[in-house]
Amino acid sequence: MKISTKGIYALEIAVDLAMHSDSEHLESIKNIAGRRNLSEKYLERIISMLKKANLVSSTRGARGGYCLAKPAGEIMVYDILTAVEGNLAPVECLIKSTDCGIDCEKCPTRRVWNQMWELIKDAAKETRLEDLLKKAS
Repeated sequence: MKISTKGIYALEIAVDLAMHSDSEHLESIKNIAGRRNLSEKYLERIISMLKKANLVSSTRGARGGYCLAKPAGEIMVYDILTAVEGNLAPVECLIKSTDCGIDCEKCPTRRVWNQMWELIKDAAKETRLEDLLKKAS
């Protein structure tokens, strides 16, 4: 499994929003992009995905902006990554039938791929956005 820049930036956006916004103080994409040295256009697409997953909320207008849709202690890293990356399986045969020519039950590598995937999922499902904030301070 390789996390793309979408996944990396989605985590950065979520951490940034947790640090710099709340329901009373919304944050702009411009400010996030400036602090993180990232493209505003790319962040807009990622934030849109996070909004669709109900992880981020937004308000339009002069005092508009973005904030987390729920407390950082209720948002798991897994939720953020799957919102923008989709499935996190390291190989496709773990989630659907593939035409690799090997019977899945006899595949010598499938077991180790599955073990790695379970470790990745467990780590992402057990880590809250709040945990990342604690490590940053």
